[in-house]
Amino acid sequence: MPGAVLVTGATGRLASFIIDAFADRSVIAATRSQCDILDPGSVRQCVSQARPAVIINCAAYNDVDGAEDAPADALQINAFGVRTLAREAEACGATLVHYSTDFVFDGEGVSEPYSEEYPPSPRSAYAVSKLLGEWFALDAPRAFVLRVESLFGCLPGWTGPQGTLDKLIDSLRSDQEVTVFTDRVVSPSYLADVAEATRHLVDGTAQPGLYHCVNAGHASWKVVADEAARVLGVEPRLRPVRVADVSMRAARPRYCALSNQKLAAAGFTMPAWQDAIRRCVHAASAAHT
Repeated sequence: MPGAVLVTGATGRLASFIIDAFADRSVIAATRSQCDILDPGSVRQCVSQARPAVIINCAAYNDVDGAEDAPADALQINAFGVRTLAREAEACGATLVHYSTDFVFDGEGVSEPYSEEYPPSPRSAYAVSKLLGEWFALDAPRAFVLRVESLFGCLPGWTGPQGTLDKLIDSLRSDQEVTVFTDRVVSPSYLADVAEATRHLVDGTAQPGLYHCVNAGHASWKVVADEAARVLGVEPRLRPVRVADVSMRAARPRYCALSNQKLAAAGFTMPAWQDAIRRCVHAASAAHT
């Protein structure tokens, strides 16, 4: 019988999908009050009580612009908190799963999706904190670090924060104008697929390490919006802009497509982003009928 799965940051959107994907296992869904990754004592006590076979870290500082003014906060959660989890995972012999981001790349001078071997070049405090978190996570003897980007999808009944693509879909559905980048290229990640890929890696024979976990393919936000509108059956009202036209506190990589070939070689093929949007839209529609 597989051992327990400890999920940190259990109140978040990613965690909700992870908990659902492991529903047939013994899951300990730990909120910050139950397992504060900023407090080594709290983590040690939680891990000691849970005795997990797998620790999946869904706790993160995700305020990209806010990190420019509070870099210490981002580092504490995205880096040093991960180090604490890695040490406890090693101490109890658990597999550690941690999630990172495409922001570890600068998005300059490339025209093909980034592989896991491409050297990172973070350009923001948030990106630096996430890259350090990758390194700390991989110190654990059996660790999977999954880089995701543009996460989207909500389980039925979800009332918390949404991702950029979720907001875009809602705006299209309600006939609102949507501002979209024409020159920012992404590989969106449907949370249902990320959760299934996580389960595959944890339960299978894949080698621990770094994996890009995004839906197959890539496109500009303008093309993504057009596809979402097609699936919804609406005429989109889009306001195309370039990255240079928008003032943002933290730098964003313009080209941040990721290759998921390593994940495919490990036995899990991520569906195309277009298919993921279709399933996400249909799931949301079914939840409202």
